[in-house]
Amino acid sequence: MNIILANPRGFCAGVNMAIECVEQVLALKGPPIYVYHEIVHNRHVVEGFVRRGVRFVDDISEVPEGGVIIYSAHGISPAVRNSAKNRQLVEVDATCPLVTNVHMEVLRFARDGYTIIFIGHRNHDEAIGTVGEAPGSIIVVESPEDVAKLQVPDTQKVAYVTQTTLSISDAERIVGALKERFPEIRGPGKEDICYATTNRQNAVTDLSPEVDVVLVIGSKNSSNSQRLVDRAREAGKPAYLIDDKSEMNLDWFEGKKSVLVTAGASAPEHLVKELLEMLKQRFGATIDTRTLVEEDISFEMPKSLKRLVVLN
Repeated sequence: MNIILANPRGFCAGVNMAIECVEQVLALKGPPIYVYHEIVHNRHVVEGFVRRGVRFVDDISEVPEGGVIIYSAHGISPAVRNSAKNRQLVEVDATCPLVTNVHMEVLRFARDGYTIIFIGHRNHDEAIGTVGEAPGSIIVVESPEDVAKLQVPDTQKVAYVTQTTLSISDAERIVGALKERFPEIRGPGKEDICYATTNRQNAVTDLSPEVDVVLVIGSKNSSNSQRLVDRAREAGKPAYLIDDKSEMNLDWFEGKKSVLVTAGASAPEHLVKELLEMLKQRFGATIDTRTLVEEDISFEMPKSLKRLVVLN
């Protein structure tokens, strides 16, 4: 068996920053510490932190008054921030800066009186946080069919933003439908879909034609990981999303000679290495690493964390 190992894959700059925030707060404060929603959408990352005393909460009321709360990489709404302030919580904001940019776009469009179309998955944490910035001005669409049903007060004042982890092809179809329906629609200053999502999807698109099957390491609730599977299937390849090697089904490889392995932006690299070792042991696989683009982006730790370090 030949394995093509896609690069870039795995952790992006936003995930690295968010995880490091939790690590530093743990080191400063010791357990228990609290995180609003999963810090990133990966079961192994979350379970690892739980074992070390991190408590993931879905309601600010679960955090003791005066405690420390870390906001996940996906961002939060102003209502959550207000609840935290009312409980006098110490806030550490690990929101990915690229998600923050989308929030700022929403606020600008809302200030200028636009109806904002948010292209994304309405139940995703990122969507909930972004919509919360201007709930009276935002409509969520998930498909071109949703676009056809839109009713807006002024067709001349419509704008759109997108979730950062969308399928590029899905986003293009929806944006195309929006531009056909609202020729004057305004978009973001630059593409909202993040560099890491784009790079990983492009790698799957470029490399899938060379293999018989595609394996994506990532959790089921990870939007960007799911989109990698979608990309492979769009290319006509069987593709599977697995949390780790234990979920691998040997039947998938019956008669298959080549496999593409990649990982979503919230999946740890050690899971990839463990999968590769299993494939080498089972099938005598050789590994061909393909690098499509080098990623050298990193984000500084948030100011809220730096303040906590000083206060401590």
